Amino acid sequence: MGTTALVLTLLAAVVHAGWNQLLAGSRDPQARVGVAMLVGAVATAPIALVGLRWDTSVWPYVGASVAFELAYVVLLAAAYHVAPMSTVYPVARGSAPVLVLVVGVVLGVQVGWLAALGAALVVAGIFLVRTPSHASTRGVLMALGVGACIAGYTLVDAHGVDHASVAAYLLVVLGLTAVAQVALAARGRGVGDLTRAAFARDEWWRTVLAGLGFFLAYGLVLLALRTAQAGPVAAVRETSVVIAVLMLTATGQEPLRARTLVGAAVVTAGVALIVL
Repeated sequence: MGTTALVLTLLAAVVHAGWNQLLAGSRDPQARVGVAMLVGAVATAPIALVGLRWDTSVWPYVGASVAFELAYVVLLAAAYHVAPMSTVYPVARGSAPVLVLVVGVVLGVQVGWLAALGAALVVAGIFLVRTPSHASTRGVLMALGVGACIAGYTLVDAHGVDHASVAAYLLVVLGLTAVAQVALAARGRGVGDLTRAAFARDEWWRTVLAGLGFFLAYGLVLLALRTAQAGPVAAVRETSVVIAVLMLTATGQEPLRARTLVGAAVVTAGVALIVL
């Protein structure tokens, strides 16, 4: 994994942890996530016109990616209703790189033993970082489903970005996902109620920042996937779990534990092996 791809992925991890904290801390995650993504789509549209490239061969990848992304955002918002971020986020992010590596190996992708060991250390460190909680089995299962969706769209998008410019691909995939999620969330409550909930007077800023963060984080990942394999990128981006826990600690939402520091060290060692 090259230096550029590593830096892009680590930046994506920081941004991803930030927008998830905004979403998890809101009163209505289901209403907020789709509207936030629409905000991100509007902001990204002008950028997508720069260096625009779009091959017709990209559409099957777009379709598959939208399906995985839609399942991802629906499950993520639902999981935050029944379990805390300190459980949902590590389980979801920790399971994803393992699935990506396993599927990659099945599909014939060559994975060096150092990279495989590094991915295993990242996952082990993530589960050390995870804050002990009494989350329901339902919440954990939802988080595992989120991890499977992450693995799915990561593998699809690693090939999809070969057929379109990154910004255009990002806009179409996440834009279509946002429209579909808003349509699903609006059933029984209406688009107006959904929008008012997302832009409540004291929380509108969460919607705006989460939407921008959603697009920026995955845009950085797509750029990294242009020069690096999906497996290492998936593993390194899961350092966002350590970042998320540190953010929760810094904001006073979670205490800093010794196991968190050990987990952070293990994750760092895993990332170093992946880069080698």
